[in-house]
Amino acid sequence: MTGTGTSMTLGGHFTYFITVFLMIAGLFIVIARGNLIKKLIGLGIFQTSVYLLYIAPGKLVGGTAPILSDAHAVYSNPLPHVLILTAIVVGVATLALGLALVVRIREAYGCIEEDEILNIESTRRAGEPQE
Repeated sequence: MTGTGTSMTLGGHFTYFITVFLMIAGLFIVIARGNLIKKLIGLGIFQTSVYLLYIAPGKLVGGTAPILSDAHAVYSNPLPHVLILTAIVVGVATLALGLALVVRIREAYGCIEEDEILNIESTRRAGEPQE
């Protein structure tokens, strides 16, 4: 294997390296951060990595739109792109719902830090009479 083949292989897998990095980063942010807004940002990063995971193999080098023609022999599959458009709409709706919930949590507890909310909730339950 020559140096050129190695660089082509690395270049071909570059999108997968970026995808895995974004998945790990997004999952880490969701798990490790206590701020609810930061958790939503991590969720958005994770969703973006899933989009890349589906789109990366959908494009073929030298491929064209799937329109039958004698001039082209290699066609790219349009299905991953269509699925990602739907996933983007669902992702935006999920993010909007999450932000709405964070606003309601902020109104109810006065903060958006997970630890503070749990402390407030535990003191509220400790003050309630036992059955």
